[in-house]
Amino acid sequence: MGRFVRVAACAEVPDGSGHCFEVEGRRIAVFRVGEDYFALADECTHRSGPLSEGTLEDGEVECPWHGARFDLRTGEVRGPPAEEGVLAYRVRVSGDDVEAEL
Repeated sequence: MGRFVRVAACAEVPDGSGHCFEVEGRRIAVFRVGEDYFALADECTHRSGPLSEGTLEDGEVECPWHGARFDLRTGEVRGPPAEEGVLAYRVRVSGDDVEAEL
């Protein structure tokens, strides 16, 4: 079991969007859908596109470069051209902060 570390303030991630944060040498994409927060590695497994800049729809993020889709909860691939999923982090909200388990 890992440890939870602060990734961002809740206010830094507007509803319906994502933002990239660098934490301990890792690029972590944090997404907000309503009151729920999700965190994935910020690199598409197809061609390393920045998932934090992707669009959100139906619990998925679509890579802005080539359209691969990933499940926000699990990081699993939901649409090509990616063939492998991305790392998904466990997330919790602590006060006004979003924390991810590293």
